Amino acid sequence: MMMTRLQLLGLTVAAALLVTGSAHAEGDKAAGRKLIYTCNGCHGVEGYENAYPRYPVPKIAGQNAQYIVNALHGYKAGDRNHPTMGAQAQSLSDKDIEDIAAYLSSLAK
Repeated sequence: MMMTRLQLLGLTVAAALLVTGSAHAEGDKAAGRKLIYTCNGCHGVEGYENAYPRYPVPKIAGQNAQYIVNALHGYKAGDRNHPTMGAQAQSLSDKDIEDIAAYLSSLAK
């Protein structure tokens, strides 16, 4: 009985590590660099503000990779609401999102 519990615990830990490892897989920075040209139109302009509602557009260079991944998936799923970001995120694959996050997180703030 004890051996079965230890085996089950071991399998559970191994499965959790596999899921965690794939969820935080690092994207391809070079591919991400090619994909951010649209992002730079707003996020790369110093002092740029959204027209309505009016607010400063956040800088994303140097942002945490997992934050970028979560945000883009949120826009893609409709959990985050912004028409332009939603449309942009819809055009991205999961790999594109990982690549963009890897590149942007590698930049200095």
